[in-house]
Amino acid sequence: TNIVSAAVPSLPDKESFEKMGFTYLNNASQHPISFKSSAEAETYLAKRRLNPKAPKGLHDSNIPIENFAKMINADFDEVAYVQSTSAGEQMIVRGLGFPESGGHIITDEFHFHPSLIMYDWMAHNGMDVTRIEGRNNRIDLSDIKNALRPNTKLIALSLVAMETGFKHDLKAVCEIAHKNGTLVYADMVQAAGTVPIDVKDCGIDFAACSSYKWLMGDFGTGFIYASKQAQNHLARTNFGYFGLNTPSAGKAAEDAKENYGFPESASGLFAIGTRSFSGVAILKQSLTYILEMGVENIHAYSKNMTDHLKTELPKMGYNVITPNDSDGPMVVVSLAGADKILKPRMDAANIQIALYPDRFRISPSVFNDMADIDKLLGALKGAV
Repeated sequence: TNIVSAAVPSLPDKESFEKMGFTYLNNASQHPISFKSSAEAETYLAKRRLNPKAPKGLHDSNIPIENFAKMINADFDEVAYVQSTSAGEQMIVRGLGFPESGGHIITDEFHFHPSLIMYDWMAHNGMDVTRIEGRNNRIDLSDIKNALRPNTKLIALSLVAMETGFKHDLKAVCEIAHKNGTLVYADMVQAAGTVPIDVKDCGIDFAACSSYKWLMGDFGTGFIYASKQAQNHLARTNFGYFGLNTPSAGKAAEDAKENYGFPESASGLFAIGTRSFSGVAILKQSLTYILEMGVENIHAYSKNMTDHLKTELPKMGYNVITPNDSDGPMVVVSLAGADKILKPRMDAANIQIALYPDRFRISPSVFNDMADIDKLLGALKGAV
C-alpha cells in the first residue's frame, strides 16, 4: 500500500491544478493536466523548437511504461504505449485472429459502445458473439458463467462502465473464464489511476487504457497490457520502428534475434510508429504524481465523495443507477431530459458535470472536496 508522505501534497490537492473558475466534477470525461505535467510538455516543446537552453537528451522515455507497470503490478515487458483504448483492444482481437478464426466471444451491454459495434461486425463476419444484458444496473457473474461455451475464446468488458459506473469483479470473471480456457480483456480507462488494480492477482490477460482520464495525461497516448502467458496466444500483426527499438532485458532481447528483430514483449508486439512525445512527457510527471500520492489513497478519498452522493441523491428523489458496491470514481443518475433540465442549473451554479439526454454523471478527483459535492447537491435540489 502506498502511504502519502510529508513531501506529497495532501488531499484535496488544489495547488497542483489550475484555478478553473468553476467547479469541475467531470473528470471521467477528461482530467485536467497539472502544472508540473504542463511544464514537462513545455520542456519537450523547447527541445522541438531547438531552444539551446533546453535539456539535452531524447524526447522519448520509457519511464511512463515503468510507472504504469508498477501501478497495475505488471512487468515492464507486459506493457506498451498505444494510441488509445480502442486501438489497444483492436490490436488484441486482431492478434487473436478474429474474426477469421471463428469461435465465441462474450461481452456485455455496459462495454464501451464503439467496442460493441466492433463485436457486432465480428458477428457478421464469422464470430459467434453473446452480449449479456444488465440486470438491476449490473452484469451478473452467473450470466457470464452461463454464457460460457467450450469454444468461448474471449470475454471483453469494461472494468468500470462509463455509462452506469458498474464495476466488474475482475478476479471472479477471470477465474471462471480461465477454468474454461477463455481469455479476458478489460477496458481500464475509467479505473487505471483511481482504482487499485493488480493484474497478477486478478489474472487478467489483456487490458488497455487511454491516459487523458484518470492517468491525468493527454489525448493520443495510452497503454496496452498483455500478460507474458497471454502473449503466446497472439499472432504478430504489427511491424514498427518502436517495436524494434524498445529496450528489453534478458530472454526478450535474446528472442528478438530470431523473431524478425522484435523482442517477445508487449512493445515488440504492439509498438508501431511514432507516438505522441508530448503525451509521453506529460505522463512522466502525472504517473509519478499518482504513484507518490498512492492509488489506494486517491481511491479512498474519491470514495468518500461518491459514497456521500449515493446516500444523498436518493433522498432528493434521484434514481442512482451506479450500484452501491461499485466503487469506481463516478456516480451515474438516470433522469429523462437530464441535459435540458439540469444545464441551466449547472450554468447558474458554475458547475460542470456530464449531462446526457437520459442521465447525468458526477466524477470528482483529487482537487475536489466535500464542499464541491455539497454545492452540487444544492444546485440539484428541487429539480425532480
